[in-house]
Amino acid sequence: MSDKRLSFHFEPEKGWINDPNGLCFFGGKYHAFFQHNPHEAKWGPMHWGHAVSEDLIHWEELPIALFPDMPYEDDGGCFSGSALAKDGVLYLMYTSVSKAHGQTQSLALSKDGLHFEKYEKNPVISYCPIDPENRDFRDPKIFSFDGEYRMVCGSAADGVGAVLLYRSRDLISWEYLGKLFESQDFGAVPECPDLFPLDDQWVLMFSRMDTQSAQFILGDFDGFSFTPHSFQQPEKGTDFYAPQTFLDGEGRRIMIGWLYGWKRKVPENALRAGALAIPRELSLKEGKLFQYPVREAASLLVSEDSCLQRDRDIFRITNGKQTLLELSSEKVTDAAVLKDREAREVFLNRGEWTCSFYLEH
Repeated sequence: MSDKRLSFHFEPEKGWINDPNGLCFFGGKYHAFFQHNPHEAKWGPMHWGHAVSEDLIHWEELPIALFPDMPYEDDGGCFSGSALAKDGVLYLMYTSVSKAHGQTQSLALSKDGLHFEKYEKNPVISYCPIDPENRDFRDPKIFSFDGEYRMVCGSAADGVGAVLLYRSRDLISWEYLGKLFESQDFGAVPECPDLFPLDDQWVLMFSRMDTQSAQFILGDFDGFSFTPHSFQQPEKGTDFYAPQTFLDGEGRRIMIGWLYGWKRKVPENALRAGALAIPRELSLKEGKLFQYPVREAASLLVSEDSCLQRDRDIFRITNGKQTLLELSSEKVTDAAVLKDREAREVFLNRGEWTCSFYLEH
């Protein structure tokens, strides 16, 4: 059994990792929480793992932040969510999953970013307004807006996926405002939704269960409704899912995704499975979303690798067995690769297209 670990991507000491949760800059450090099964290298009872970093590249794994130890978490555990600092307190909002009530939304609080106490009146949102059985009602993302707070959640009803919008003044009591976005064209449930401003636009981001990919929608948001303008999917790889964004201490909009995939087979007797993608800074150029590694990762990028294939007319990215992205050579002016053992993250034209995957042999 190999115990080789990635060098520049966070992996847990042992066990399974998937969605990044609660990304934030708090107490002078970057915090990344994550979906975690500490017992086996496969999906299981969900905990919130926790790691901190001072440079977004080197991470220190801390004790588990949230255990599924309450009655409202007795069926699946503590699912994905987000974090927000208010008055020196870090609020974690997450999906609690129970046999009796399905998927509900709960809170945990911390004053030091290390020790977390669950809110005594959890869950703070106990029912889904469009799904009476609470089967698909998850992944709350909380953010500040105009002196209040907003939250988006993924859900579905009658086969139509929807992003739900909530409002709060204290991060505890939440008012449902309605469906922010709904469509049957982007998979069953829009997972891990995120809504954030970028320059003069708002970006609605979520993960598609049908294509196992990240969807970005640029548009306008007034606090109550979202008007889409353009639909974009710059990430073309097989192993990038459930991204989440946050603002760091410099005002950068940083995104971290899960560097793995649900279809990937975990080697037998593996100690761990899954990793976090390299943090990427988001930007807009002429209405197009770009994502490129944070400057702290600049020294890790190279311009040549076996996954890149160029000829006079065609530029290809391959995982060794199949072509993942093919473009006209004239459309590619710049290529950067982050190589980490078998993992690859490729950035074309300073992040106009990206491709995250593991090499296949």
